[in-house]
Amino acid sequence: MRKALAIGATAAVVAVVGGTAAFVLTQGPEDQFAECRTSAVAGGAGAIGGPFELLNSRAEVVTDTDVITKPSLLYFGYTFCPDVCPFDTVRNADAVDILTERGYDIQPVFISIDPERDTPEVVGEFAQNIHPDMIGLTGSAEQVKAASQAYRTYYKKNESDDPEWYLVDHSTFSYLVTPEDGFLDFYRRELSPEQMADGIQCFLDAKS
Repeated sequence: MRKALAIGATAAVVAVVGGTAAFVLTQGPEDQFAECRTSAVAGGAGAIGGPFELLNSRAEVVTDTDVITKPSLLYFGYTFCPDVCPFDTVRNADAVDILTERGYDIQPVFISIDPERDTPEVVGEFAQNIHPDMIGLTGSAEQVKAASQAYRTYYKKNESDDPEWYLVDHSTFSYLVTPEDGFLDFYRRELSPEQMADGIQCFLDAKS
């Protein structure tokens, strides 16, 4: 069983916005991935995803092209998250392992939306405890905001009397991205590892 760290966990349950936005699907008649898509995306797949510049666990500046070198599964969360982020990232890691067993190579990525507490070292430790291949990323407030806006995610810091102990509301989608095609689909947290793996495999098979 995986070791999922929930650093600074409290008894409070994090408030999560998981898909409150209304998306409208617009895909062309020749969409090679049409049978694989489970999400509806406003403006088509091109409306989500794009360039970003963040810091890896060694505090090195990396861009989206440095990180997304193969099919990747991106998740935006934070390491102090008491329950949702560990659950979701472990689910993603399990899906990656299922796909590995099937002969597919997927890169799991964790992007922090809490740059105040999530230093490169903290993010790196969190990611490694979820999956040995998971890349942990953080950055300045501006860098994190830009990456979040590129993927149209939501996050909002909740004020607290103790500046070290606060929760962050955030969306909980996981994003499938490839270097060649960019964003392909997002997956809701209700899916099991097997369901997620099946969905991702559909895209990878359609590419081959």
